[in-house]
Amino acid sequence: MANVAVIGAQWGDEGKGKIVDWLAARADHVVRFQGGHNAGHTLVVGNQTYKLSLLPSGIVRGTPSYIGNGVVLDPWALRDEIGRLGEQGVSVTPETLEIAETCPLILPIHRDLDALREDASGEGKIGTTRRGIGPAYEDKAGRRAIRVCDLAHLDDLGPQLDRLCAHHDALRAGFGEAPVDRARLLADLGEIADFVLAFAAPVWKSLNEARARGDRILFEGAQGVLLDVDHGTYPFVTSSNTIAGTAAGGSGLGPGAVGFVLGIVKAYTTRVGAGPFPTELDDAVGQRLGERGNEFGTVTGRKRRCGWFDAVLVRQSVAVSGVTGVALTKLDVLDGFDELRICTGYRLGDTEYDHLPPHPRDQAAVEPVYESIEGWSESTAGARSWAELPAPAIKYVRRIEELIGCPVALVSTSPERDDTILVRDPFAD
Repeated sequence: MANVAVIGAQWGDEGKGKIVDWLAARADHVVRFQGGHNAGHTLVVGNQTYKLSLLPSGIVRGTPSYIGNGVVLDPWALRDEIGRLGEQGVSVTPETLEIAETCPLILPIHRDLDALREDASGEGKIGTTRRGIGPAYEDKAGRRAIRVCDLAHLDDLGPQLDRLCAHHDALRAGFGEAPVDRARLLADLGEIADFVLAFAAPVWKSLNEARARGDRILFEGAQGVLLDVDHGTYPFVTSSNTIAGTAAGGSGLGPGAVGFVLGIVKAYTTRVGAGPFPTELDDAVGQRLGERGNEFGTVTGRKRRCGWFDAVLVRQSVAVSGVTGVALTKLDVLDGFDELRICTGYRLGDTEYDHLPPHPRDQAAVEPVYESIEGWSESTAGARSWAELPAPAIKYVRRIEELIGCPVALVSTSPERDDTILVRDPFAD
């Protein structure tokens, strides 16, 4: 049985939460391997809706879950999220959740810096969630981060705080802000330490032992490939690598452990925040997609920009992330359209592209080349087999497969976990 890595193959918000939750029933372990609480996953189980940001989606099922070393962890956001789940009847304990001892922490000073920078950026705003993700990753790379294991040694934190505050004090001064209140920061860390340390563990060791037993591991990514700091629409990206290759380094397993790579792809395209979007629709069609798809961010509540399916971008994501098969979500949102359009290429002046050029100016200027395909009037909502889909819907799915060069493994036809058509079992490969 293969392990499976689940990643978003667009700009995030593709419906990873439901797919991971659905796969978690077949997995023995679920691990988050990058990102922070800027990522939102929504799970709909019966009449209950669960909104997760930091916790792996498997936690709702009680599947042993892990936050890997590649994640940046806001301990206060974690406590709040665990508390909200508890109110919904989901108990999160050290028996169901382990947090890597080497996870860097997101601190209040990271949130402060994120907001200060965004407010001062003018037209250069990136559209961050202001949750401190980027500054926390910067401190990790700069070797001044405070990590989960440091919470057990707060009395020895002086030298690390010196490095951290020297950096942040200089930045804060540039914005006219007071230096870091070290006493307050230490008090805040002391207040949250015991809560976090109860979940701290050598996640790399737990996962390697699980692999040695032949257990099935589900790797859960956040955001999407097009937000990858190397392969995305830079600078309108997140601060971590979101491609499947990160699953190994962000969890403490070797690359051979990743196995099947499942790319989650929405049946159309959406994006939150600033940045290029070649197939964006600022018209009634875009409005209709947004309303029918309930396109509002799980974390921020921001309205998502909507457009036709962009096969060029997904084909690029499939290539750079080694996607084995895709899960196509929200097919039911397209019900009732007489005609659908798929972007098959770009045109920039007299030049045609079969990929997105790297420079932001060119990315913003490309014109999509479309092909039209017949829509369908019948409902696909709740379909659980190919036989329940209208012929034009199947044709649409098959055409997407051809254009992205990757087979469809799953089709999701509603937010409900069981409204899923299984074409190819990722865990059976």
